[in-house]
Amino acid sequence: MDAISEGKKEIFEISEAARNEYNSLKKELDDFQSKVQLLIKEVEILEHQEQISRKILLTVSKNFSKHSEENIKKAYENANQLQIKLILKRQEEKDLIKRRTDLELRLKNAQNILKRSENLISKVCVAFDFLSGDLENISDTLEDMNHRSILGRRIIQVREEEHQRIARDIHDGPAQALTNAIIKTEVCERLIDIDIIKAKNEIQELKKVLRNSIKDIRGIIYNLHPMALDDIGFIPTIQRYIHNFQSDTNIEVDFIILSQVEVEDNIKNIALFRIVQEALNNVQKHSHATMVKIKLEMTKRNLYVLIEDNGIGFNIKDLKGYNRYEGGFGLLNMQERIELLNGTFEVKSEKNCGTKIIINIPNEN
Repeated sequence: MDAISEGKKEIFEISEAARNEYNSLKKELDDFQSKVQLLIKEVEILEHQEQISRKILLTVSKNFSKHSEENIKKAYENANQLQIKLILKRQEEKDLIKRRTDLELRLKNAQNILKRSENLISKVCVAFDFLSGDLENISDTLEDMNHRSILGRRIIQVREEEHQRIARDIHDGPAQALTNAIIKTEVCERLIDIDIIKAKNEIQELKKVLRNSIKDIRGIIYNLHPMALDDIGFIPTIQRYIHNFQSDTNIEVDFIILSQVEVEDNIKNIALFRIVQEALNNVQKHSHATMVKIKLEMTKRNLYVLIEDNGIGFNIKDLKGYNRYEGGFGLLNMQERIELLNGTFEVKSEKNCGTKIIINIPNEN
């Protein structure tokens, strides 16, 4: 009992150190967010100044006979300097975004370590109480551990992660593209009276920018909720997503339906769709695969999914994050979705031998 008590004290110290590390990283991330916001404002100011300088340069170039050589030179140099500053600031903004992402990952790892230490403390306390003969508090301790540590923290964490992802997607995609579209519109206005051919070319580029922006916005909306699930059902939605995935990536996907029944629980439909989506996303980003096989078997008792690729694979032992508490956020998200539905989740992989994901979810209400 003395050894257990001493071990409990050491775990408390580890947990406190993890909490301090988490709080420190949280403060650092908050400070970093302020820097990012300040830099975004600086970029917006530079963009405005650069637009004005280009307008001045276009005016001077159009009426060069009315301006001295020195004024023309100053207008050119000012526009050039602002353009260089804007390029540098945009690069600085990209670097800050990358550093912010790295810091978020470090914070997430620290949070996982803190959660593990807190869960371990709870388990040690349960064991200590059990061995001490204090059995009446065991049920309450376990219930508190499950609801407070697992459910509450995870709900808040998932919601905040989703908010951050959406904000980042909008800022890094449509927001910047639409800013570029405004600049091109102003250029077109100036070029129409000077060079109609260049103006038409700029308009064509503007159309491409707007098409890509619309595509990005639709992608963000689709990631929030695949509305096709409600309209056409689970299987057609999966088939449509796979078709678009093949078109975008040139990765062949063989979708095999072994058996099919209607799944009345919409939560399970959404979970299965998200898992297929996440798995294909991992294939595109990490596996270097050329072929993916998806097998789906739906019965009244179980929902079975097999996702297999011919990519480079990995060593399971080297993957920090196959378990729920360390890195590997794509697999972690899939594993947690499945376990919330009382299902099983298994990953098999070897280097240069591809990856296989096996999922089994009970279909009984």
